Amino acid sequence: MARYIVRRVLWGVLMLALVTLVVFVIFYVFPTADPAQLRAGREATPAQVDAIRHSLGLDRPVYTQYWIYMRDIVLHFNFGYSYTSNTPVRILIFDRLPATIWLVTGAAIIWLLMGIPVGIISAVKRRSLLDRTTMVTSLAFISAPVFWLGLVALYLFSQDVGKFPIFPGIGSYTDATTFQAKVGSMILPWLVLAAASAAIYARYLRSSMIDVMSEDYIRTARAKGLDERTVIMRHGVRSAITPIVTLLGLDIGVLLAGNAILTESVFNIPGVGRLVFTSIETADLPVIQGVTLFGAFFIILFNLLVDIAYAYLDPRVRYQ
Repeated sequence: MARYIVRRVLWGVLMLALVTLVVFVIFYVFPTADPAQLRAGREATPAQVDAIRHSLGLDRPVYTQYWIYMRDIVLHFNFGYSYTSNTPVRILIFDRLPATIWLVTGAAIIWLLMGIPVGIISAVKRRSLLDRTTMVTSLAFISAPVFWLGLVALYLFSQDVGKFPIFPGIGSYTDATTFQAKVGSMILPWLVLAAASAAIYARYLRSSMIDVMSEDYIRTARAKGLDERTVIMRHGVRSAITPIVTLLGLDIGVLLAGNAILTESVFNIPGVGRLVFTSIETADLPVIQGVTLFGAFFIILFNLLVDIAYAYLDPRVRYQ
């Protein structure tokens, strides 16, 4: 097991190094605009632009720029400075990251608590009225755009404009000062972000469970006299849960990378996704680049955790 984990960690480090190379090429070698001109502003003179280009090291050879780029990241954890605020990108991301972690963590708990039981029950009660109802409902949530679902939730349940003013509305997370207030401000965003994922998880687990429950070892477990609950939970769910583990690792990594941008924008949550949105509007390349690298780190990290979870759930994986 230890050797398997070491191999996966080394692959993760290699992948992260390749990602930094790709990001460097995209943002430094083939940029869509002159970074020095963006940093200097529209009213800058050519001499000022040249001076900024020299200070950023853009007049040096490409390999030298990449060496400085990697040195700053590895040794100093330096992702550069924002073109608009001149604030270190690291600080901008760390200031926004807690809100995104809070949003994604709560949503992940909700979609697991909703999606896994529904998937199991639908598989066990296959072709029943309950199964058909849950699958149709899940398809509706999958089809609903996140921004539309968020606006509907605000229209119905927010305290500022809702028909049934139950939960805090837009911008309430920023105004919340206590833990209870922050939890209350996140209930609607959690539910909106979790809706589609819970539906997807339920459908995936249902399909996987149906396949697993027809396997020979399940019939053998039943023939040994094990009760149906033990057969389902200990043998069926454990084998069928692997697709869910994969989805969970990818979803959390991608959402932490800023893919919760629609939910954060609808509810005005100051997270990483919102930071990406404003940075794209202002062509703030260092911030976009820094968030991209952070996103790659989270995706690789959670893929590593998924691989370790696979090895625990299925010991055959660690020997492949």
